[in-house]
Parts: sequence; C-alpha cells; structure tokens
Amino acid sequence: MQPRNMSMSGVVDLAAVKAAGEAKAKAEQARAESARQAGQGGGAGPSAGALPPSALVIDVDEAGFERDVISLSAEVPVVLDFWAEWCEPCKQLSPLLERLITEANGRLVLAKVDVDANQALMQQFGIQGIPAVFAVVAGQALPLFQGAAPEQQIRETLAQLVQVAEERFGIIGVEVDPNAEGAAPEPTEAGIPAGPYDALLEAAVVALDAGDLGGAVQAYKNVLSDDPGNTEAKLGLAQAELLVRVQDMNPQAVRATAAENPRDPAAQIAAADLDLVGGHVEDAFGRLVDTVRVTFGEDRDAVRLRLLELFEVIGADDPRVSAARTALARVLF
Repeated sequence: MQPRNMSMSGVVDLAAVKAAGEAKAKAEQARAESARQAGQGGGAGPSAGALPPSALVIDVDEAGFERDVISLSAEVPVVLDFWAEWCEPCKQLSPLLERLITEANGRLVLAKVDVDANQALMQQFGIQGIPAVFAVVAGQALPLFQGAAPEQQIRETLAQLVQVAEERFGIIGVEVDPNAEGAAPEPTEAGIPAGPYDALLEAAVVALDAGDLGGAVQAYKNVLSDDPGNTEAKLGLAQAELLVRVQDMNPQAVRATAAENPRDPAAQIAAADLDLVGGHVEDAFGRLVDTVRVTFGEDRDAVRLRLLELFEVIGADDPRVSAARTALARVLF
C-alpha cells in the first residue's frame, strides 16, 4: 500500500488513548520537574533536556504512552511505528525509520509500538494493518502512511512533519548530547580559539548593553545567515526584536486599546509584547491563544506567528512554552 501524504486534517483524538487534559498537564509538570531536578547536579554539560542519541528511538507501551509520547510531543514530533515480530514488511521499514530519525539529530523521535503487546493502542488509532506510521505533535496524532514505502517518500513525509511542527506549533526538537555515549567532549579550556561566531555574538551582547537594538538585531542576523540553526543567535534575535517593537509604545494606551478591542489582532499582539517584556509570560501566551481562538484566516495566522516568536524569546525548554503549545494545538483543532 502506498503511503498517504500527511494531512493536518487527519487528527486523531488522543483523549481516547489515555489522556484527558488534566492528565496531560500533570505529565508535562512531572517532566518539567524531572528536568529541573536533573539540572541541579551542577557542573558543565548539556541542558537538562538534552537526550543521548540512543533516546531518539524508544519502545513504548500503553502504560507509558502518556509520559513517553504525549508529554514528549510538546518538545519534539514523535513518530509512531506500529509493528510486530511476524510482520515481514515491518522488518524492512523499522530499520529505515530508525536510521532516518537518527539522522534528523533531535528534530524527531521514533516510538516503536509492538501491536501484539499493545492491542488497545492499535484499536484506539484505528489501525487495520501493519506496518502503520503515525506522528504525535503537541498532543495531536497525525496519520502518516501505512505499509512499506520507498526511502525518498518517507524522507519527504518526515521533512513535511518537521516543517508543520515548527511552523504551526514552534516545536523545533530537542538537543542531542553526543557525549552521553562516549564521544569525546569538545575542549572548553581557556586558550582554545574562539568559535567562528563568538565575536559576532559578543558584538550583539555589547550592542544590547549599549541600547543599540538595531546593531544587536543585525549582529544576530549575520550569524543566522551562515548558521540558521544557531540557538544562541535565534534566542538573542527574538529578544532584541521584541525590545525594538516595544521601545516606542505607550503602555497605558496599548493596554486600553487591547481591553476595548478583544478581537483586534494588532491590539492583542501589541499588548502581549508588553506582557512579555514585563515578565508576565503566561498572560502574554494566554492572551494570544485566546485571540487565535476568536480569529480566522490571515488575522489568525498573524497572531499564531507572533506567539511562536514569543516562544523563541522564552526558550523551548521552559514548561510555560510547552503548556502554551498544547493550548495552541487545542484551539487550532
């Protein structure tokens, strides 16, 4: 059977799998607490959310589905591979999926489900035959394809999944720590030559400290023009652009306009920027999620995109971002 193109309209209700909204929230809180505790060990090293390469391919069952798939899907798209030992096509597809997921280097995670041991999950996803491949993004399940497929078609489908996750939900994946499995750590001792972008990043910080917001924005853009995935530059650019947007605002006027026009996208976007600069992160996210709920078309897209930009300001590892992504998914679908 040829694979079907992924469609955002083919959403499966995961409430039937195991999770009501309260359970999802508890799982996300538990995950955030676990990451916080892991980070208390001190010392240099990857962030608490970093995964070893081996964690990019996992086995899941019904008991751990909430924790291992739904909660994780707020940080990285999770591809579900439904398989069985007796399934010959599965023996061809599963190793290919494992290789492609590993090559994605944290932009995707593969969760393997043995259907013989997890009949309830198979039924909840409405699977009639295997292999069957789904994805879970921000708590929403998307059907990808059923049956074996050529490698190029699978690559294209996974690339589309990564794009949808980033553009619709701001989910950019997780950090992978290659040192966790014996790779030699990169030297960080004093005297080691600076990396290729250290001078530009330092220039951006100096510009910010001096109040030269335009200079900081340009410095970060210079880094990203050569290294689009540079995390430090993406975070710095998002913060600098936020400061540029609010520097000439009249806070009282902006908030009064937003209060008088709850369905006005521009008014709510401006107020959300002020909320974030003032440290009211959850208020900013909640304001924009509520505005997405009551807007349509280009207005909705404008609000959604600003919300994704604010996610960048706070950082993907913040539990408030994970919670807001889940809330955004609920109002979009």
